[in-house]
This record gives sequence, C-alpha cells and structure tokens, in this order.
Amino acid sequence: MGRRLAPLLALLLLPGAAAAQGCDAPQPVCAAESAVFAVSGFSPVGSAVRIGPELLVTGRHVVADESEIVLFLPDRTPLTAEVVPGDFEDDLVLLRAALPEGPSLRPAEAAPKPPLYAVGADIAAGRVRVFAPGPLHALPAADLPRARLHHGADSRPGTSGGALLDAAGRLQGFLAAGGEGRNEAIPAARLAALEAASGAGAGARGAEIGRAVRACQEGLEALAGQRPLPAEAAAGLEADCRDTLNRQFWDEAAQLLALGGHRAEAVALFADGLAEDPEALNTRIGYAVALHLDGRWDEGLENLAWLLERLPRDPQVLRLAVQAGAWGGDRDLAERAYALLAEHHPAQAEAARRFLDSDSPPPRLPQ
Repeated sequence: MGRRLAPLLALLLLPGAAAAQGCDAPQPVCAAESAVFAVSGFSPVGSAVRIGPELLVTGRHVVADESEIVLFLPDRTPLTAEVVPGDFEDDLVLLRAALPEGPSLRPAEAAPKPPLYAVGADIAAGRVRVFAPGPLHALPAADLPRARLHHGADSRPGTSGGALLDAAGRLQGFLAAGGEGRNEAIPAARLAALEAASGAGAGARGAEIGRAVRACQEGLEALAGQRPLPAEAAAGLEADCRDTLNRQFWDEAAQLLALGGHRAEAVALFADGLAEDPEALNTRIGYAVALHLDGRWDEGLENLAWLLERLPRDPQVLRLAVQAGAWGGDRDLAERAYALLAEHHPAQAEAARRFLDSDSPPPRLPQ
C-alpha cells in the first residue's frame, strides 16, 4: 500500500466527514459526482474517474509505482483498487476495482465550452464534490501529445485524477495539476491511447515511469530549501524528474534548481516543458523567473510579451516585464507593463515608476 495512506484514512473515517451536502452546479454535473471516487496511494489523497463497470482512471503521480491503492466509496467503505499495468507516457493510469453498480463517464465528442467544473476529493470536506466553475484558458496545442487543456475551474490538492466537465456533464479532461487559477487537465480524448497502452503484456515502461515519480517526489521533498543545492543532488533530481515525463514535476524541479543556484539548468528544463506545451501558463511564468534570475533579460522578452497578453493583471508578470524590459532593451514592453500595473495594482506602480525613471543599470549577478 502507499506509504502515505494514513492521512486520507484518518480524514475519511472521521464521524460525519462525508455527510451529504447540496450541489449548486447544473444537474448533469452534480450527477457526475457518483462517478468520481477518493483514492489514496503514493499520494495521500487523490481522485479517480469511473470509465466502466470495474475500470477507473487516476493520475500516475497519485500511484507512482504502487501495484494497489485504496479507493473509497461515498459511504467511506474502502476497496482495494489494482493498478492496471500500462505503458502510457503521460500522467494517467487505469485502476480496476470491484465497484457497485453506478454511472461511468466517457470522453465528450464536443469541444469544451466554459464554464468548466472540477469534480474530485475535497480534503477539507472529506468527500467528493463539485468545485466552483471557471473559464477555459486554452485548448491543448495541436500535434503535441502531452499538451494539456488549460482552465480556471477550482482545483485543489486531492482533485488530481478527478474529472473536468462542461456544464452538460460531459467529460472533457482528467485533472492533473495547477495553481492560482491556472490549472491543467489531460484531455479526455487521450483515454483511447491510455487504454491501448494498458493491460496484458504492458507495464515495463510504466514501472520505470512510476519509479521516477517516486524518486522525483522524494527528491523534491528532501532538497526543498537547500541553498545552494549540491551539484550531484541537482543533477540527480533533474534526471529523476525528467524521467517522469510529467511537466508538473519538471516545473517543480526547475524552480528548485533555479533557487539552488543552477539557473542555466532550470532555464533549459522550463524551455523543454514549453516545447511540450506552449500554452502552459505556470511553466511560462517559471521560465520568466529563471531567465530573470540568470540575468538573461533580453531572452525573456518574447515570453513576457506573451504573458502580458494572457495575464494582464498578474502582478508578478507585470513586475518582471517592467524590469526585463528596462534591462533587456525593450522600453515599450516595460512601459506597457507599468501602465497595466498602474491600472490594476496602483499601490505597486509608484515603485515601478521610480525604477523606470532612474535608469538603474542591471545588477551584477553571482557566477
């Protein structure tokens, strides 16, 4: 069983933790709650979507290299769920469990239209529920197999592996990662490839990926906060996280590398992530920060201009664009970012104006 099973067991076995509550979403979305289950494996809390009488989908990072995890029925009854061997090279795996009769979800044929709804395990409430709706940020980039559906539906720790639905209750994606309203789902259309890569004769490649997920996550936890990050540890972390084939882990590793003094490696890892999914907002922000920390202001200008179009209210993006525009030779970008900062965050605009008017030279960065 998963090494972090206890937190979810304790949560879901609390008296009254799973008491039924109302659902404010459209009826088809509310009805889909019964096709989503809380699970616990390598990750203490995750979600799984029922796609057939005994089959479910969850995130690879929820199970890592476990062969079995625990699935909880709505009445908190625990079931053993078998991880189906598979070689799918993205953050999804199949589960098999002896489920009672109930509805299943299959991929929608219609393209997603907002609002979108996340359905998954709510740690605080101790149950599966529908979260607040949100917009569609971007469709998956064409011809990139690991590109994701980007959305703003409320997604929280525990929802990974859950369902992303449109207002008609149609399955548009499997919840994967995100934060600060910039969330991601693996397109539901990828289910066919997952099913084709799973079952008899499969599993060797999936086992490698699962072991990498475990090593990467444990490395991220062990090395968090180390400044500077030893070169050998940094190289091992980067290798393990790359082997997960999961851009979320690439982002987390790149952030740690940048803060630990390995800025060039962080920039390269973020850039590789954007090659897999150019619509990834959080990856683009991380890339902008890593270039900034490495003093490569001119190289970050195109990326920051892209972010200004997509996130014109984000204060971090605006501050980065003000500084990078000034130091990287694009005064127009800096002034556009300042104007947006003055419009949306006037308390921060005065310092930005002083900075621009001072013509401060770029700082001397440590080698």
